[in-house]
Amino acid sequence: MKRSSALLSIFLAVAPVLIVAEIAIFPRLATDFYVRSCPELPSIVRRVIAAKFAQTPVAAAGMLRIFFHDCMVEGCDASVLVASTPSNKAEKDAEINLSLPGDGFDAVIKAKAAVESKCPGVVSCADILALSTRELVVLIGGPSWEVRLGRRDGTVSKASRVPGNLPMPNMTVAELTSLFASKGLSLQDMVALTGGGHTAGFAHCNQFMDRIYGTIDPTMNPSYAAELRQACPRGPTLDPTVVTHLDPSTPDLFDNAFFKNTLYGRGLLRSDQALFSTSNSSARPLVNLFAGSQPRFFEAFGVAMDKLGGIGVKTGGQGEIRRDCAAFNHA
Repeated sequence: MKRSSALLSIFLAVAPVLIVAEIAIFPRLATDFYVRSCPELPSIVRRVIAAKFAQTPVAAAGMLRIFFHDCMVEGCDASVLVASTPSNKAEKDAEINLSLPGDGFDAVIKAKAAVESKCPGVVSCADILALSTRELVVLIGGPSWEVRLGRRDGTVSKASRVPGNLPMPNMTVAELTSLFASKGLSLQDMVALTGGGHTAGFAHCNQFMDRIYGTIDPTMNPSYAAELRQACPRGPTLDPTVVTHLDPSTPDLFDNAFFKNTLYGRGLLRSDQALFSTSNSSARPLVNLFAGSQPRFFEAFGVAMDKLGGIGVKTGGQGEIRRDCAAFNHA
């Protein structure tokens, strides 16, 4: 324990970082958008999400992934919730989205139904998704943040538009930074969102098998690689249902363990470990900072979620207020 603390102190001393909170301002969105049209909205969503969490705690990490995958493609417009039809393969059926958890989708559907019973045709699925994500993050120990509202639901959802808009497990730091920058997100946002997205939940074995078999990835802790080989045995075929925790330390909590893990080669995905291990990584000072200070990480995560929630929003006469989150009104 003393050795670990000493190493962490050295890392922090080598690369001190001053975090400056950025305020994302979206004039068309407001925290009080529904104060007259649906004043009970926050309490309705909170009640439904708490019940869903009590039933299925794993929904929390899944919801965060769904929100992120929605906003990075077409903007935050609930397009990822739309089901495919015979004439349209929707976003949720793109290969990278097939692992998005059904419990997360179910939570939004339940919250939408409860909201519709009180405020029919008023609140968008996109706003319900944003509020539900915040509630579930808080329930697993994460920070709260103000959710700006007023989004309308998109009317386009195509699997063909997903590739190139979401991070992949073998991306380099430079590639991740470029992708997030294309969405208006900073390096700090990228590191905070990666840590937040991977502090709970699971990854499928096929996302990291190349790191633990053959020549073990030199940036991975050997004992961690041995643990992963037991969880993901190599055979003639790989069971696509086998998963392992993204955070081996505190897999059910939203905390800063993700960053601490990478200091010791225990980042699961290649892209996770690259944040710290890549030579001259621009992200490394932020990994050090967040590993040493959970409050700093929480602050940065809240800022990043506010900015993420403003990507490509539809407002005013754009889009629609879907009656059913899984289908366009005109379908």
